[in-house]
Amino acid sequence: MGDLVKEIVELYKRVSYNLPTDVESALKKVDEDILDNIELAKDTSPLCQDTGLPIFFIKKGKHDEKELREIINKATRIATKEVPLRPNSVDSITGENSEDNTGINIPEIHFEESEDLKITLLMKGGGCENTGMLYSLPSNGAERDLEGIRRVVLDAVVNAQGKWCPPGIIGVAIGGSRSAVTKESKKQTLRKLDDKNEDLVLYELEKELTKEINTLGIGVTGMGGKTTCLGVKIKSLHRHPASFFVDVSFLCWAARKGDL
Repeated sequence: MGDLVKEIVELYKRVSYNLPTDVESALKKVDEDILDNIELAKDTSPLCQDTGLPIFFIKKGKHDEKELREIINKATRIATKEVPLRPNSVDSITGENSEDNTGINIPEIHFEESEDLKITLLMKGGGCENTGMLYSLPSNGAERDLEGIRRVVLDAVVNAQGKWCPPGIIGVAIGGSRSAVTKESKKQTLRKLDDKNEDLVLYELEKELTKEINTLGIGVTGMGGKTTCLGVKIKSLHRHPASFFVDVSFLCWAARKGDL
């Protein structure tokens, strides 16, 4: 237990201080100020003052879920002091801050069955979390088809403008229940920028949307420019016949994600 606590604390540090290599490489083509920020933070301090909401996706192997929650909570309390992480866990009724990034459903933890243990951490900032959108099609001229999906993704980007601190990654999930589609859109932001969607229809839609979003002129932090999106990643889920949800999640340029 003690070793795993230490490993998760180190994961918090690595994710807070350093960008994934694919994201850093993509940003080198975009903005020198962001690159300066990345170099100043590397291995020593958080990339952004908002260190985000910790979301864990865990393939649990043979481990007990209750024990893993206890380990993650302990590691989170330690990381809050050592990284340091900004205290981002607030009681919604009293307004009281726990001061250690733990609380009811924080950290947010999702478990999956697996043979081996794998822990993935996504630290999602308030700005990119606030701008995410859930659509129920048909809606405002968007029908239950690929064109309707395209329309609502573009609508989400136009409404978000620079509030999600672009350029970054946009995750999209289609179908499922409200809870499933929201979870899955966030998981899509964990994908590598250069991976290829196994669904060729969605792969083409990802490329088309990335290109189209980058013609909108929103640019770095909404200040204008040719690069707003580093990549769009899409997943389709089976759904109830009466429902057709599309959830759009944004991940800012400080794409804090990693695994152990």
